[in-house]
Amino acid sequence: MPQPLLDIRDLNIAFNTARGPIRPVRDVSMSIFPGQTLAVVGESGCGKSVTALSVLRLIPTPPGEYLGGQILFEGRDLLKLPERDMRSVRGRDIAMIFQEPMTSLNPVYTIGDQIAEAVILHQKVGTKKAYKIVEESLCDVGIADPHRRLGEYPHQLSGGMRQRVMIAMALSCKPKLLIADEPTTALDVTIQAQILELLRKLQKENGMAVMLITHDLGVVAENADTVAVMYASRVVEYAKVEDLFDRPQHPYTEGLFRSIPKLGSGVDRLDTISGTVPNPAKFPAGCKFHPRCVRMNGDAKCATVEPVVREVEPRHWAACHHAAGYENAAGTTPVLDYKRQVTLDVLDAAGGVM
Repeated sequence: MPQPLLDIRDLNIAFNTARGPIRPVRDVSMSIFPGQTLAVVGESGCGKSVTALSVLRLIPTPPGEYLGGQILFEGRDLLKLPERDMRSVRGRDIAMIFQEPMTSLNPVYTIGDQIAEAVILHQKVGTKKAYKIVEESLCDVGIADPHRRLGEYPHQLSGGMRQRVMIAMALSCKPKLLIADEPTTALDVTIQAQILELLRKLQKENGMAVMLITHDLGVVAENADTVAVMYASRVVEYAKVEDLFDRPQHPYTEGLFRSIPKLGSGVDRLDTISGTVPNPAKFPAGCKFHPRCVRMNGDAKCATVEPVVREVEPRHWAACHHAAGYENAAGTTPVLDYKRQVTLDVLDAAGGVM
């Protein structure tokens, strides 16, 4: 049986604040195999970016604290690695495209210096060779006249160009896993399409895995193999992308789909999910979505008992007391196995591990 490249198991993270501890990530499990794209979706504040940052151990401790779980990369638990070993993983084996390139790039260093630093560190090459690799990387991401761009500063580039520089920096050492946190935020649709096409091309050429964090369900439909839907610190639904779009099982996922504008629908106003994301310092009891849920109908269980993830239909998991088949699915599949089985189905459909 193929093994996942990244296997997150029951991850729990807390932040200690002046008002007490908060837990933005609770019992999160997900896996990614080589060549696969996993999309992580959900509203702001649901724990997507904190989960992604934890893979690279970029959560500051304190105030952050890893309460439990494992982050296995090629079988090694990253949470137990010494910091020196972890530095060799960052950038070389696992790279990340951060959400806002202008704040991620250092304004006082040239583009060439910033990318070359990672190349020199991880590939153990001299400065001349490193700059040649950087120039090739900029060319790969579609930047015109890459030699001239080496000496330019971030403020001299447009938003789309800076995003391409971030991609070039992340891919310069040919990582096995790319974490893309909102890689197309604030970009116009033309540049967004170009960047996503670029990522698909490079993924196919290099066989790398991608964790794609996004709010855009259109991006998910075109790029993902499997999808993890997060709400209020937990994964509430997990399935192959086709199954999720055809038959969403959690009311939160259904609400996300209802809010998508549809051409020619004749609808004057889009549907919305009532209420707001709960404060992580004051999560409600029971199902965290129940104050906003249209399925609850006064069911006391929703307000008192938090549902666990169960297989509600073949290869489709959800955490909702009112999902079809939820009660009959009790105990059929261990929680830690749900993401692995979904992924194996995807790999079988694709003809095996890339």
